[in-house]
Amino acid sequence: MPWSKRDYPDSLKNFEPRVRNKAIEIANALLDDGSEEGRAIAIATAQAKEWAADHPQHTNEDSSGSGHANLHVVPHEKEWAIKVEGKTEPEQILSTKAEAVEQARALASDRNCAAIIHRQDGTVEDAHNYR
Repeated sequence: MPWSKRDYPDSLKNFEPRVRNKAIEIANALLDDGSEEGRAIAIATAQAKEWAADHPQHTNEDSSGSGHANLHVVPHEKEWAIKVEGKTEPEQILSTKAEAVEQARALASDRNCAAIIHRQDGTVEDAHNYR
């Protein structure tokens, strides 16, 4: 069974999110290659810890110190965009505001940041904090 950022083995629950995500990525690759689940988790855990030691977290932090910039759902032409705070280009463009809000909330939850929802006129309508 492939794992995701929201559905992963209990043995990974106390990992820092970026290390846990790396372990999930490695475990899923091992499963795809035919490894059994228990072995995939053990190998992925060890390799993710080694990866984290070799790849210290970048200091590209927002002012809150969470390590991830907030996401904004904003109007974009006749559609809606998800933009990373401080970036000019949208990360994603979706057809409806509802789709954009749903996706931004999921991304913000995965990234441990906030999803800030704007109205058509650009004013803030709502915010969802996942820190």
